[in-house]
Amino acid sequence: MTENKPKVIAVCGPTASGKTWLGVELALLLDGEIVSADSMQIYKGMDIASAKPTEAEKKGIPHHLMDFLDRDVTFSAADYVRLAHEKIRDILSRGKMPIIVGGTGLYIDSLLNNVNFSEVKSDEEYRKSLYDFAEKNGNEALYDRLVSADPEAAEQIHMNNLVRVIRALEVIHVTGRKFSELKAESRLVENPYDSLIIGLNAADRSVLYDRINQRVDEMVETGLVDEARELWQSPPMKTAANAIGYKELIPYFQNTMALGECIDKIKQETRRYAKRQLTWFRRNDSIQWVIIDDFSKKCEIFEKCKKAIAKYGIM
Repeated sequence: MTENKPKVIAVCGPTASGKTWLGVELALLLDGEIVSADSMQIYKGMDIASAKPTEAEKKGIPHHLMDFLDRDVTFSAADYVRLAHEKIRDILSRGKMPIIVGGTGLYIDSLLNNVNFSEVKSDEEYRKSLYDFAEKNGNEALYDRLVSADPEAAEQIHMNNLVRVIRALEVIHVTGRKFSELKAESRLVENPYDSLIIGLNAADRSVLYDRINQRVDEMVETGLVDEARELWQSPPMKTAANAIGYKELIPYFQNTMALGECIDKIKQETRRYAKRQLTWFRRNDSIQWVIIDDFSKKCEIFEKCKKAIAKYGIM
């Protein structure tokens, strides 16, 4: 435990693991507020596919860094870290407990490890050339450029995460150094928080996959197709086009694939995304994992989390 540093709690894990529920329950227990760590929930109008919590699910708990950005605005991990620090300071100043909740590992790691790329300037012209290259040649061709320039960084960035691939290449271009090297150096700055990270996961992978499939079906029932169509018909769709739950429906809108096939594709891509999330989070030895195989026993899951928090020195 680190003395004299403000305490923060983070809840992480793969999609559909129950992070939203746990974050809200912890906020109710500890008089806390939520700081979202989700790279898609930041955007306006991208509600269903990003699984933004409803007002009922929020239970009156304030949620920060959610639903505040237009879809055509570029937003980096450095932007997230800067805004998250501001929100955490504000929450702490009011005597509340900051609870970071989300599945974007880069956001959580960058925030809690104090990674900072904000000093690296942007090159808008070069960035535009990368977007143009990807549009003409495909995401994989652009990703291959990152693999050649910085294989360590490429290992931690998915090929279809165009924003992160382009930012990594831009940093390399501007600084003349590897993105991964700069990230490692930035970790030398001391973290301002004493953080407890709770990770949710299923020991039986099929349990998580069943929850993902069920969630996608629920999204479709609550209007996912209409939301995706509206985004598709109202450019710019730069961000949405790379988001799971939207891009898989484009062939349906173009009359080249049946709706059922597109929905199956969403489920498949979401399961793959969950697997990548787990690969990322498992690198972090400080995460305290809680198993959620029997989600009907929420009380037992919550009690395990309360024990971890008590040991942490809050309760």
